[in-house]
Amino acid sequence: MSPRRNRPRGGAEHQADAPREFVGDRYGLEHSESWQGEDWAVRTVGGGAAAKHYRCPGCDQEIPPGVPHLVAWPLHGGGVEDRRHWHKACWNAKDRRSARLQRSRNAPRY
Repeated sequence: MSPRRNRPRGGAEHQADAPREFVGDRYGLEHSESWQGEDWAVRTVGGGAAAKHYRCPGCDQEIPPGVPHLVAWPLHGGGVEDRRHWHKACWNAKDRRSARLQRSRNAPRY
């Protein structure tokens, strides 16, 4: 019995010529999205790079250190102070959420 082939046929030269597609879930890569008529820059942050506590504007819950999430800011005219840290699920559901924040009675108001 011959061993299993672990590399695709064609070698490294064949793969170098193939176009690479952008994968939005790769950590640290930035891409732009349109939301509410504005262009936003979105960057994914891996768990190892998340060193502080952040508050997600989508669900108003805390993002603890070590949790992968994403950072979004307006592409035109947005500075460092305009960056917001979101849970990935909250960013994906931003159009389905209501505009009014809904906190529990025991949730902190900061």
